[in-house]
Amino acid sequence: MKMFASERRNKIINLLQEQKRITVKDIALQIGVSEATLRADLNKMENDGLLTRTHGGAVINDENETSFSARKKRNKEEKIQICKNAFELIEEKQCILLDASSTALELARLLNQSSKRVTVVTSGIQTAFELKDNPDITTILIGGVVTKKSASIEGTLGIDILDSVNIDIMFTSANALSFENGLEDFNLYEVQLKKEIIRRASKVIALIDSTKIGKSSSAVFAKFDQIDRIITDQPIDPLFNSKLDSHQIETIIV
Repeated sequence: MKMFASERRNKIINLLQEQKRITVKDIALQIGVSEATLRADLNKMENDGLLTRTHGGAVINDENETSFSARKKRNKEEKIQICKNAFELIEEKQCILLDASSTALELARLLNQSSKRVTVVTSGIQTAFELKDNPDITTILIGGVVTKKSASIEGTLGIDILDSVNIDIMFTSANALSFENGLEDFNLYEVQLKKEIIRRASKVIALIDSTKIGKSSSAVFAKFDQIDRIITDQPIDPLFNSKLDSHQIETIIV
């Protein structure tokens, strides 16, 4: 059965997390893909900041994008400002969804410091722990698989719970917002879950710091016609902004 590029790249990341260093020949043997295809994958992943190419293979970056602890440290002040704006959009007694991103965790922290009475559905383990002791917030953690070095639930095992709630707003971040495709991420299994959530959400708001705009990643989880609003920290390129306008996406610069 043919393997999609996003599946190959997730397998490569998993191998690198286990072994730290790997050769193209080793990868080809383990996942049954040609070396030429794998070299193209590794080059793309290096451009995305996921690994560093070496002669004949690759090594995992110490501060790569798949590490939640690393992502929490990046552009923290920008994320906080974005989330302060997002917080003002949340109304009493709404049901919101926070994904497993480090940006959504910042929004959860703001919620936890407030007295807003809301229901929060989340795929983020750290987000759920942040909110669990707040008496004004009902926290629902989506069930699924927890993987090594992950702060998220992966896969769609617990997706049925979403049929029991009405999601007023989904707040999501991404590894990239590409001009061609929309919101993209590097983890295929998180992408599968996000796609299911987006289908069920009344409104989708993307919390994206400016370093991710115009970039691309492994897999698309939300096309432009599925996004209602983007909150970011810097003005967006006029050509890109025109595309957002054509899809009636509201853009807020904090």
